[in-house]
Amino acid sequence: MEGELQAFIDYLSVERGLAVNTLESYGRDLRHYAHYLAEGPKETPETATRATIMAYLASLQKQGRSTATIARRLASLKAFYQYLVQENRLTADPTADLESPKQQKRLPRVLTVKEVELLLNQPDVTCATGRRDKAMLELLYATGIRVSEIISLDVLDVNLAAGIVRCMGKGSKERIVPIGSTAVRALQAYLGRGRSELVRETAEPALFVNHHGRRLTRQGFWKIVKKYAEEARIQKRITPHTFRHSFATHLLENGADLRSVQEMLGHADISTTQIYTQVTRSHLKDVYSRTHPRA
Repeated sequence: MEGELQAFIDYLSVERGLAVNTLESYGRDLRHYAHYLAEGPKETPETATRATIMAYLASLQKQGRSTATIARRLASLKAFYQYLVQENRLTADPTADLESPKQQKRLPRVLTVKEVELLLNQPDVTCATGRRDKAMLELLYATGIRVSEIISLDVLDVNLAAGIVRCMGKGSKERIVPIGSTAVRALQAYLGRGRSELVRETAEPALFVNHHGRRLTRQGFWKIVKKYAEEARIQKRITPHTFRHSFATHLLENGADLRSVQEMLGHADISTTQIYTQVTRSHLKDVYSRTHPRA
């Protein structure tokens, strides 16, 4: 199946322009399915029936996989089988009438404004790495961009005079996001006295670099966020994506319109952004219950 899988991944990359992380997710899901076919029913994707695929999904459930994981695996299978039919490798799609398991939508975990301030004040700005970390965290909260987007930024993607950042989102879609004055000052401090102490090669284009002077990785970024969350003694589980959720929620709480937030987040569908309106409603209910005399 490896040859078919690679051809499918190439198709997704070239024809649909999907991001690298998305392509890797498809690859993992389909390799897991291929392993199941080889070890269990001894079938190939072309000979697998609807019953085979249902048995595979049932096996995931027995393994204790989450509804979200099972839904994602089925989505990967649907895309793969649609591709096989399109390429005339199959005459019928065995996943055509399979419905994705209903997922209970969980509200995004967000920080309060005070918690954000506490976290952003943790880096030691008297040293180069501290100025870098301060600039990264301020930029993350100021723009709501994804971790993959922030570590992909080059120095030339940031225009501090105009107060904007240019980032490449999912599907290689470019967007311009405004940067607040606090983040601008943090970036000025880092670029003025910080980045030059970390880079080894003057030709290095990356905006944020590690102690080796090379572009920071997702793992490196996650470790930095985890470190400051522990130092701030915030009890909530915090990930880099928590900043994105907090950015959107705080904007809506303060009167931003949904379309503008959608554009800044780079969501293709506004329904994805609407989840944050539920967070703000939940917050209002909490405030009401805590403060109204007859709540």
